[in-house]
Amino acid sequence: MKKILIVDDDSAVRRLVEATLSLEDYQIIQAESGKEATTVAKAEKPDLIIMDVMMPGGIDGLEATRILKNDPETRGCTIIMLTAKGMADDRKMGFAAGADDYFVKPFSPLGLINKVEDVLG
Repeated sequence: MKKILIVDDDSAVRRLVEATLSLEDYQIIQAESGKEATTVAKAEKPDLIIMDVMMPGGIDGLEATRILKNDPETRGCTIIMLTAKGMADDRKMGFAAGADDYFVKPFSPLGLINKVEDVLG
């Protein structure tokens, strides 16, 4: 069973993403901050991380992505940014941080399912 870590400071968004992905057979884990995401990812080694960009607490999604992609233990985790920041410069910053893909809120549930299935095969 593939493991997905959903990272967003908004619990409603985490629940929506989880409900969207619950149609498939994935193990879903959650984190509410960039700092928590780095800790959980190291412990759980998810196959995919769906990461928000704008989060409080000192480590936003971009910094958490940089940390995870520079750590040999988590470098292999695929990270999709899921954020309201959809401008071209925002996307560039996401990919520069190490994101493997970028998805903009509000999102199409079917589009997210297709994106996840593409990534996880």
